[in-house]
Amino acid sequence: MKLTIWCNGVFSPEATRRLHEGTRAHTLIMAKSASASVLTAGSRDPEIGAADIAFGQPALGDCLENKKLRWVEVTSAGYTRYDNAEFMDAFRARRAAFTNMSGVFADSCAQHALAMMLSLSRQLLPAHRDQITDRSWHYTEHRYNSVLMTGQTVLLLGYGAIGRRLADLLAPFGMKIYAVRRQVRSERGLTIVPEEQLTAVLPQADHVVNILPESDSTRNYVNARRLEAFKPGATFYNVGRGTTVDQKALIDALNSGRLAGAYLDVTDPEPLPPEHPLWMAPNCYITPHTAGGRRDQDEAIVAHFLANLAAFEASAAMTDRIV
Repeated sequence: MKLTIWCNGVFSPEATRRLHEGTRAHTLIMAKSASASVLTAGSRDPEIGAADIAFGQPALGDCLENKKLRWVEVTSAGYTRYDNAEFMDAFRARRAAFTNMSGVFADSCAQHALAMMLSLSRQLLPAHRDQITDRSWHYTEHRYNSVLMTGQTVLLLGYGAIGRRLADLLAPFGMKIYAVRRQVRSERGLTIVPEEQLTAVLPQADHVVNILPESDSTRNYVNARRLEAFKPGATFYNVGRGTTVDQKALIDALNSGRLAGAYLDVTDPEPLPPEHPLWMAPNCYITPHTAGGRRDQDEAIVAHFLANLAAFEASAAMTDRIV
């Protein structure tokens, strides 16, 4: 079965070679307008009209209008622009598949969150601040502000691929782990909490990790009311989307001292303007949406697509399938 595959991704030379090699039995169309960022929406492209498969960040309108499309795989874990009833219903109606890259980015996002949890618990960031400023020796302060994660409580807002991997990484610390998600079914090693019970669990959590995607139901999910319910001295982490947090309320919680700290890999907007008050909020640590980053990102993305292509050809189950 010869397929036409349209792609608007820009990859490393090695990943590009693998893509061409892995699709040699088919027709590969590389879009003239492409982007190296997995977060950037693609522009409309008439060439996609000939495609059975789209790989990259295709324009939403192109996906809806091309009734020939049988499968779309996006190069990101997030898929906000496609996460609407019109798109999902259209793909279900034509029995088309939609997949993302959750499996590619789950480990890196989970490790990134764990790294910050450990860095803050062990006072590594305050010590580094001393090193690059006045080089003062805060022995007593940093030693006695260091805490053990062992036995602490973690609350995960969202429990998809990233949440599952982070829970695995936290298991050796013997932590009590809660996770909020819509589907309330039992999971080994943690307790699933329905959303209506969130404010009852928030006061128990030493660490609150936000992994929520952007949607109408998650915008400003972490708001002033929920931040008021946080345990005094808790730490907040966001590796989901910046729009899921009321940033003014977050700044107020940091300024008041209710939160011990915040680690943000995502903000609203991005890039965060230099004059934005989050940069100067006390104990707020920001990374530029790099939690999903990995040196072999392009190769891993292409390998994921080619594995799913083989499954698609064999009419088998594909990894990270949404529709």
